[in-house]
Amino acid sequence: MSPAESAHSVLVTGASGLVGRQVLARLTAREDGPERVVALDLREPAADAMHPGITYETGDIRDPGLAKLFERHAVDAVVHLAAVVTPGPDSSRELEYAIDVTGTQNVVEACLAAGVSQIVYTSSGAAYGYHADNPVPLRETDPLRGQEAFAYAWHKRLAEEILARTREEHPELRQLIFRVGTILGERVASPITALFERPVVVGVSGSDAPFVLIWDEDVADCIVKGLLEARAGIFNLTGDGALALADIARRLGKPFLPLPAPVLRGALSLLARLGLSSRGGEQVDFLRYRPVLSNHALVNDFGFTPRFTSEGCFEHYRALRFGAAAGTA
Repeated sequence: MSPAESAHSVLVTGASGLVGRQVLARLTAREDGPERVVALDLREPAADAMHPGITYETGDIRDPGLAKLFERHAVDAVVHLAAVVTPGPDSSRELEYAIDVTGTQNVVEACLAAGVSQIVYTSSGAAYGYHADNPVPLRETDPLRGQEAFAYAWHKRLAEEILARTREEHPELRQLIFRVGTILGERVASPITALFERPVVVGVSGSDAPFVLIWDEDVADCIVKGLLEARAGIFNLTGDGALALADIARRLGKPFLPLPAPVLRGALSLLARLGLSSRGGEQVDFLRYRPVLSNHALVNDFGFTPRFTSEGCFEHYRALRFGAAAGTA
């Protein structure tokens, strides 16, 4: 695609999130960036978090009038980041589905109605699911199976199915999809960083629990590259290699406690029933069968090499969050 085909007006959903803010900052800082950048989120950011040159809109991606907002700003590219990654205490499976799946369907329909030419969607390696027979490594041509027990993984699969149908029926809407590995960053807070930050790192006996990692700034850089080059395609977005959970614990200087799967499943189920944990026995498979992604297409076809390997990404995170004395590499 030639630079002349890149978007003149870009709208970012989930714009107040960590990646969303970084995408906005990059788009407005570049001389070859779009003429208009629109930030859409449920809540208006604080005044000191607003950047000049960005139009801020408060709205819901489930709003049936979303296409009118796209038309009002002459949007020709949408970066769809809005999703429920870390459910709050008042969340529900129904609410998460409404945002992750119904919301994505509504964003796609609004793009078609408003004549948007490109959508960039951040999917996840979780869309492949946590399965014992997952290929190692997983490539973009491998099936997306998700896992119904995990709302985030299941919803990413369903959202990608919406996009796949749209590619067949509406090829005029160019799609760029990133299946992102575990994101780390200086200010990232997620269920996985919570796992790393506990006093004892718990794992599953007999499983390496390999984590593929990507720095948050690399995610933002990839999105901006795809926008400015008007790219299309599906790419796993992660650093080279993977890091086992026991190795992560060692690098943090923390005890690693591998438990037999039935013991861990029973303990987590009990804690969930007692209201002491928001996650139950299904987390055993989350730890036991981590999807390991290949970034071959990202590097060789998309033309982006992450600044860190998975190991380097973790070491950078460890140094920033815990200090160099946290453990030994």
